[in-house]
Amino acid sequence: MIQSLLPRHAAITGAAFALSLMPAFAAESPTTQELAHATAAGSYLAARHAGVERDSATAAAYYLNVLKADPHNADLLSRTFLSVLSDGDIDEAARLADRLVQLDRNDRIARLVIGTRALKQKQYAAARQNFAQSVRGPVTDLTATLLSAWALSGAGDSHTAIETLDKLAGPDWYAIFKDTHGGLILDIANNKKEAGKRYERAYKADPVALRTVEAYGRYLSRNGGKEDALKIYREFDKAVPDHPVIAQEMKEIAAGDKLPPLADTPQAGAAEALYEIGSSIGRRGGEDLALIYLRLALYLEPTHGMALLSLADLYDSLKKPELAIAMYDRIAPSSPLHRNAEIQIASDLDALDRTDEAKKRLERLVAEHPKDNEAIMALANIQRGRKEFAECADTYSKAIADIPTPEKANWVMFYFRGICYERSHQWPLAEADLKKALELFPDQPLVLNYLGYSWIDQGINLDQGMNMIRRAVEQRPDDGYIVDSLGWANYRINNYDEAVKDLERAVELKPEDPTINDHLGDAYWRVGRVLEARFQWSHAKDLKPEPEDLPKIEEKLKAGLPDDTSSAADAAKTKKAGNGG
Repeated sequence: MIQSLLPRHAAITGAAFALSLMPAFAAESPTTQELAHATAAGSYLAARHAGVERDSATAAAYYLNVLKADPHNADLLSRTFLSVLSDGDIDEAARLADRLVQLDRNDRIARLVIGTRALKQKQYAAARQNFAQSVRGPVTDLTATLLSAWALSGAGDSHTAIETLDKLAGPDWYAIFKDTHGGLILDIANNKKEAGKRYERAYKADPVALRTVEAYGRYLSRNGGKEDALKIYREFDKAVPDHPVIAQEMKEIAAGDKLPPLADTPQAGAAEALYEIGSSIGRRGGEDLALIYLRLALYLEPTHGMALLSLADLYDSLKKPELAIAMYDRIAPSSPLHRNAEIQIASDLDALDRTDEAKKRLERLVAEHPKDNEAIMALANIQRGRKEFAECADTYSKAIADIPTPEKANWVMFYFRGICYERSHQWPLAEADLKKALELFPDQPLVLNYLGYSWIDQGINLDQGMNMIRRAVEQRPDDGYIVDSLGWANYRINNYDEAVKDLERAVELKPEDPTINDHLGDAYWRVGRVLEARFQWSHAKDLKPEPEDLPKIEEKLKAGLPDDTSSAADAAKTKKAGNGG
């Protein structure tokens, strides 16, 4: 807690007391007036709550407010620093870092921030000194070494910069970073021959690493030949088709352009290092450190498109669509990443229930590029998610019409259109699409589950349908929706004992799903476990079922199930498509 305001080990108990101290908490950052009226303890609690919610802007505002009352509290200063840093105010974070290192000279994140500020200001000796004090582990060792090498490059000493890189020992994965950045440093120093050797070595180590391919391809466009450069881009395109950056650079090189280095200043090189490491950490679950690295990359290079995209993707993974949109919006219209950003913004707007805005954005993209299947699919996905099933079927049809010869990767288009047809009561068309999806991708579990369940629900192809669902469960035994399908299918064919076993398992996997709980209630009723049935229905009601399902659950709570089980067919549809349904 706040050591000089509350007892060092104080535990605040009682929700009423905590809430009485806490200022009104909203999704937006507090106003100056709200901060002026907030108590120190209340600001601290609000900041902690915002931190848990990963709302760094609100956390930073409240921590800065309480820091005024307790400026020498090391723990509070550290929390404030990290919140301000995560929010992207690097200048303020650096000022706080200056204060932190007076209390703890070995604070490695503070040293990293101070060093990055010095590098941006071209104070290269100070930058190296601080980077040297920021090491404590494989990631930070690599980061400090790369940034120190770029500081040496900025001071005009590329020879020592390369020596610094080469001296770094560590895991095998260090090599591609060392060679890529060594190549960039030598390229800037006009040592083209040695730069080429480094680029080639990094490329051979991983020919599908995007930035390594770009670095080498750009070098070859200037120092090799157009065909040499295009060859490595084409190889990447085979492994990762249609990447917008690669597609744009291939187009430029094919037109005879000679592309500049991936980084042409020490600041850009350091930003590239922070981006590469940050994005890699973020993909492996290190969100907090990734956020810091990506923020520092953008401090050095505010228009770094890939860093903006990675930071936005990170916010999406953290369920922060407002923050993701802010990053996507910063990607320049001239960037090959802009179209992807627009599509992601639409998805985030829909997540914020701003669906009309999302649709308009995608409709504009499709109008500008009628063959843009990615935008068309994004629009169809939003329509499907909003249960506009007739509309989404039409939109998926536009995407499908553009496929000359459907391939395995296209199964999802037919699967999603099949869902839209089935939900809009066009079963013959739905069945044809689901069969086509299985033709393209035999044994795909989501499709097996959807088609098999649909047949059983209609009382047709019962053996084949059960076999399909069982095959889906074998592939995805921990998917609560698919296990629910098996249980509900057993229920539909009056195999109630088996249904209970399957549905109990499904509820274990997805305890908060109203449909699965409702299904288990029905199965319990049929095997005579009446009290448990009513408990499950009551729980399903509390879990906010679909509006059309609520009256049916309420009726069962009043009167139970009728003897005529045909009504079960009208029970709430299982989420038989898993997450895709």
